[in-house]
Amino acid sequence: MVKKIKQGPKVNINQPLIIAGPCSVENYDIMDKTVKFLKELGIEYIRGGAFKPRTSPYSFQGLGIEGLEILEDMKKKYGVKIVSEILDIRDLEEMIDSIDIIQVGSRNMYNYPLLKELGRIKKPILLKRGISATIDEWLNAAEYIALEGNTDIILCERGIRTFENYTRNTLDLNCVPVVKQRTNLAIIVDPSHGTGRRELVKPLSLAAIAAGADGLLIEVHPDPDNALSDGFQSLNFEEFKDTYNKVIATYHCVNTR
Repeated sequence: MVKKIKQGPKVNINQPLIIAGPCSVENYDIMDKTVKFLKELGIEYIRGGAFKPRTSPYSFQGLGIEGLEILEDMKKKYGVKIVSEILDIRDLEEMIDSIDIIQVGSRNMYNYPLLKELGRIKKPILLKRGISATIDEWLNAAEYIALEGNTDIILCERGIRTFENYTRNTLDLNCVPVVKQRTNLAIIVDPSHGTGRRELVKPLSLAAIAAGADGLLIEVHPDPDNALSDGFQSLNFEEFKDTYNKVIATYHCVNTR
C-alpha cells in the first residue's frame, strides 16, 4: 500500500503551472530569445537542460556547467525561475543555488540514493515517471523523497513505453485523476516527450488540462528544425503562443464549472 503524502507543493489554483523552454541549453543567444519571448507571454518557469541524458552516447549531452551559468544569467536578467534536470548526486552542489525546481528525469526515477539526497534539501522536486513505471512504482519513488523530509514534490507524467510506435511514448492521462485521488501532490503533464510529435502537443496539452492536470511541461525553441535535441517535438514561438492561450482558456473552463 502506497502511503498517502499529506503535504505537497503550493500550486496556484487560479492558474496552471506552465514550464516551458528548450530541451537543452544550446547557447546564450537561443536561451535569451526563448526566455524573452516566454517572459513577455507571462511564463515564469523556464526549462532548460544543462546536463542531458541521451540514448545515444554520440548525441549532444548538454553544456554542463556552462549551461548552468547561462541559466543563472537568464534568471537574473528576466526574473524567471529555472527548472533543470539533475543526473548525478555529484552535480547537486553546483545546481542547488541556481535551479529553483530540480527535475528528476525518467531514467533516474529508480535512482533511490539520488531521491533520498533530494529529500534532504529544501527545493521543489519535479519527479518524472519512469518510462515503464507503474503508478505505484512512481508514487513509491515520491515516497523516497518525502520520507527524508521534503514533501515539495511535483509529479510529471511524460508518457510510458507500450507496443505503439507511431508516437515516441504513450501519454497515460489515466494517471492524472488516479494521482489526484491517491495523493495531495500536484501533477503536471509533458506532452512533448509523451508524444514526440510537434503536431500532437497542443491537443494533448488540452486533454491533460481537461483531465485535471495542474500544469504542463512543454518544449519551446525559436528554430525547432535545427535544435540540437528533440526539435521534432518542440513548438516554435507562434505554435506555443496559440497552445498557451487555448490551455489557459481550457483551464479556466474546467475549473469554474
